[in-house]
Formats: sequence, structure tokens, C-alpha cells
Amino acid sequence: MYFPHGVRHSGTSRVTLLTEGTYPHSHGGVSVWCDQLVTGMPDTSFDVVAVTGTGREPVVWDAPANVGRVVSVPMWGPTPGGRAPRGPHHRRLAESYEQFVSGLLDPRAEDGFGPALYALARAAEVGGLSPFLRGDRAISILTALWNRSGLAVSEARPTLQDAVTATMLLEHALRPLAAPYPETGVAHAVSGGVAVLPGLAALERHGVPLLLTEHGVYLRERYLGYRTAPYRWPVKALLLGFFRLLAEETYRRAALITPGNRYNRLWEEHGGAAPEAIRTVYNGVDPAAFPPAGPEPDTPVLSWAGRVDPIKDLETLIRAFTLVRERIPAARLRLFGGTPRGGEAYRDRCEALAAELGQAAAVTFEGRVEDIRDAYAAGSVVMLSSISEGFPFTLIEAMSCGRATVSTDVGGVREAVGDTGLVVPPRDPAAMAGAALELLADAARRHRMGEEARLRVIEQFTLRQTIDTFRSIYRELSGSGGLRAPSAVEDHLLTTVGRPPVRSAAG
Repeated sequence: MYFPHGVRHSGTSRVTLLTEGTYPHSHGGVSVWCDQLVTGMPDTSFDVVAVTGTGREPVVWDAPANVGRVVSVPMWGPTPGGRAPRGPHHRRLAESYEQFVSGLLDPRAEDGFGPALYALARAAEVGGLSPFLRGDRAISILTALWNRSGLAVSEARPTLQDAVTATMLLEHALRPLAAPYPETGVAHAVSGGVAVLPGLAALERHGVPLLLTEHGVYLRERYLGYRTAPYRWPVKALLLGFFRLLAEETYRRAALITPGNRYNRLWEEHGGAAPEAIRTVYNGVDPAAFPPAGPEPDTPVLSWAGRVDPIKDLETLIRAFTLVRERIPAARLRLFGGTPRGGEAYRDRCEALAAELGQAAAVTFEGRVEDIRDAYAAGSVVMLSSISEGFPFTLIEAMSCGRATVSTDVGGVREAVGDTGLVVPPRDPAAMAGAALELLADAARRHRMGEEARLRVIEQFTLRQTIDTFRSIYRELSGSGGLRAPSAVEDHLLTTVGRPPVRSAAG
């Protein structure tokens, strides 16, 4: 689906943003970051290839004139058209798919993953991959491979239903290969995973340099998510194998990787990225857009901002707040942020937990806030309870507003906070409550930490620094035809390790 926005500027860089579940169809930190880029670089032309859920998601961001087209790629929308190839073409596609699946199941066959993926991309380009994966031949290939002796997963005795389920999930995951990918400029994937697929195809077919920015670690989040996924182990193993090999292929072939923190860099190096191909670029905010929040509320309040999602672990925050209330009965917990479609059950679970713990009247779910600064001003202390993060906007925005923070030690949180906030282990209500109580009991310390936090943002994490860095990177990649990706031998040797409007990051 195409959404024309404005006209293309002549004589400028051309960048295709590759997104998944974020800009321009939803709110949240990554979407804010994308909006900052396109708004902050009016001299650069942007297209967007956006992987979405059903394809019915509305565009919720007003694209500036330098955004040319937005292509929506629904993973769970209507069945794609096209026809499976016939004759010799069908046989070659079946052979490529067998090589592809072998790589997911057998460590000895992993080297075939990349070549097979690009063969599948060529079939997807002409509309033949999705119909093939919906046919019996694809299921029979997986069934036969699963029945080979010597595979660890075969001990779980995969069933025919497992094969049907796994093949269906792969068909949906590979749909982005059929998206129109760029033939010139720079392909900039703003997350790992399936959003990268059009970029890898563009690199293979046209030599378009691929830039990867990981805010969170996509592969780690898949591992966390699949722990509770409603599939049997053979299905989970196959899909996690796909995400792992896709991450490794992306890390090896990207011209440049720009993680949002040093923690992500460790995952990327472990996944095969050459150290010299990685540059950490922190998220930034405009300190003038997030000024000091002013007086604290009259009663002790813990505030939180974000999207209501299991990865934000609001259950630990609610349990921690219950412990705080034992010491400070007047305390309140205010939760700001929307609930993504499909996440209603998690919000219901959190509300039920608050009621079960006797905190229903003291815990309020306030939905999306028009001005995110109001969420930070509402708290005496701003909380972050996530089990996975990159370099969270809500944290540096709260710091810019001069609020003391209590955060979990995930992703780049400790890099962001330094000594200006308290950092506790994830999934530890007692530690989180203890840190909150420390700050609530000492107003002078809270105020001092808030002032130091704002100064830290001004010195290290400004939006201007972020935009200038990416403008330079775009020019570098466009001017040189892309930095050379390391060869397999090199990889083995190297890895033996203008102000944008205020947007709400609370999706």
C-alpha cells in the first residue's frame, strides 16, 4: 500500500527506512527516533518500508515533505497473491528451501542459510515464494528434514501439526522479502529481524549499503518472547534458529552497525559483526523541548511512561509499589502510556494484580498523554521496570526534565543514567521498592540527582548530536557506495569477541 507524502528533493541523499511495528504506524520510542531523523534532516529524502501487522494500521505520524513514499508490508494481512513456480523453477525453489531449512535445523548446514535466503528473495520478488510456502511441498520438506537422525530437535518427535505451524510462521516471517526494496541510496534498518529482509535483498541485488540501528537487541527479545509462546519446542527451535541466523547474516553484511548503547554492541560482536563496523550512537533529546519539570506533586508519586507491554514488566513495578505503600501509605503509582492492539490482556492482568494486592485505588492507568512532559512532572520519582531496553527515550526525557529515576539494569540504562539515578536488577520488586523508598525519603538527594541528570543530558545526549552523526553516516555510505563488509575470513579473525515538535514516547 502506498501513501504519497510530498515530493523528492533533488541533489540530496536518499535513505530508505526499514521499520517493523513502529514508524509511521504507531507511537513509541523508536517511532519518535524515526520522526526526529526525518524532521531533523529536511535536506535528505526518505522512503519508508514498514512491516506492519494486518495492514489496516493507520498512519499516525504526519510525514514531512522530504518523505517520499511509505510502503506498508503486512505480515498478518490478506494472503499475498501470486503463483508458485512450475517445472524446473519449482524444483530449484524447493532445493533452495530445503537448503534454507537445513540451515535452521543442522549446525553443519548453517553456511547455506545466506545463499538460500537470497534465492528465496528472488522467488518472492516475482510473487512465487508465499504460494510455495502455503503448499504441501514446503511442509513435506520440513517433515523429511525433521525425521533425519542426529538432529537434537528430532528427540522431541515433531508432529505433522508442528510442521504445518512452523511452515505457516515462516511464510509470514518471510513476507517482507516481497516488499519493493531500494535500488539506490542507503537502506537503514531501524531494528534487526524481519525489517532487515528488504535491505539484505537490496544489498544482494543492487549493492545498496545496509545500515543497521538496533535500539533493543531483536534476537534477545525473540528469545524472551518465545519462552511463553504457545508452540511446541520443535516449532520454537526452528523459528529461533531463523532469527539467530538472520541476525548473524545481518551483522556480517551490514556496511555499518550503529547500536544505541554499548550493551547491544556485545551481542552484535558475538553474532559475527566486525568490531570496526560498529559505532555506538546514543539517542538524543532536545533539552529545550524537555525543560525542568517544576515542583513535585504534593503527595509522593511514582510515575512511569511507556507502552503497556510485557517487556516493560509492569507486574514487577506494581509489586514494588505495594512494598512502598507498606512504608508510605499515601504513595501513588501513575502509569502513562497506550496499550498496543493485542495487548489488552496484559493490561487486564496488571490491573487484576493491582486489585489482588489491594492497590486498585492507588494505581492508575492513565493512557496516552498528549504531552509526555506531563507524565514526568506527575512523579516525585520516575520509574523504568523493563526487562529489555535499548537506550530508552523515556529515561533521558525524564532526566532532561530534572527528575530523579529508578531503573532496571538492562540495555543501555546504566550508560544513560551514570550516577544521576538509581539502577536495580530487573524482576526484583524488593530492590526496586528499596531504591524508590531511598529517594522518596530524601528530597534534597532527589533534587540534586535531578539537576545532575539534566546536566548529563545536555552534555552527552542531545538531539543535535544524534542527527549530525547520522547525517554524516548517510553521506559517508552514499559517497563511498557503502563501507565494505568484512569477508568470512576477516570476520573469523576479528570476532574471536530546526527543533522537532515534542512527541510522546509512551506508545
